[in-house]
Amino acid sequence: GQPRPRPIALRMMERHLIGSQAFVPLQNRPYLVVVAPCQDSVTPDDLNVFLAQGKQGVNYHRGVWHHPLLVLEPDSDFLIIDRGASDMDLEEHWFAEDQTTFEIA
Repeated sequence: GQPRPRPIALRMMERHLIGSQAFVPLQNRPYLVVVAPCQDSVTPDDLNVFLAQGKQGVNYHRGVWHHPLLVLEPDSDFLIIDRGASDMDLEEHWFAEDQTTFEIA
């Protein structure tokens, strides 16, 4: 993974309704985890941002809204496990341009 330009604007979220996804860092580098409750839709007010340490992995339960991987340092490698997922198991929600989204400095 490569870091995004800062401030990081969170404009979309995604979820997988068939399977879970796990992300396990392979280096001891912190990264950001952005999640929202498992519900029909998601708004910027639903978002929660966490700083994960480089020795912590995350496993998104099926249906949980989450942002794609947000690394803080270049060339951050992860082991990614998609349990039961396929190319068809992806739902994205893009926020309207007039909605306020988090910006992470």
